[in-house]
Amino acid sequence: MKAGERRERILEYFRRQTGPVSASALAAEFSVSRQIIVGDVALLRASGVDIDATPRGYILKEKEKKGLIRRVACVHNGDQMADELNICVDYGCEVLDVIVEHPVYGELTGKLYLQSRYDVAQFIQKVQQESAHSLSELTDGAHLHTLRCPSQDIFEKTCEALKASGYLLET
Repeated sequence: MKAGERRERILEYFRRQTGPVSASALAAEFSVSRQIIVGDVALLRASGVDIDATPRGYILKEKEKKGLIRRVACVHNGDQMADELNICVDYGCEVLDVIVEHPVYGELTGKLYLQSRYDVAQFIQKVQQESAHSLSELTDGAHLHTLRCPSQDIFEKTCEALKASGYLLET
């Protein structure tokens, strides 16, 4: 299979998926190296295809996906990260990203796309396996999350639960 054909098939593969797909899984699917997949995805992105890289793999952005997009400001220590994320997904919100304001680099964003407790557990496991630091460690625990919520009521209930747990950053 030629490179251009493989990239088209990768794009078709992404369209059939409901969640992130790792470069290793794509490499196995197309019988090429992980590095070839990374290059193919880079070329697809450069051509205008909206693909996000998340800690769990690549995901094709879905422009038509329904939901209310809101941001919430939070603060917590690293040990509380799973609890904070689980509150959001338990109320039916998808945690799209985490954002911090860095004094040197400006706004830094990490794509998450967490929809369930399973997604949160996978993310936390990856953080622990890689001995990675959370972005919020750069800002003493303060950060933003972009949430996709089913309704304004659900967003407000999520905020109430975050506040009750001491995670909502208030002025």
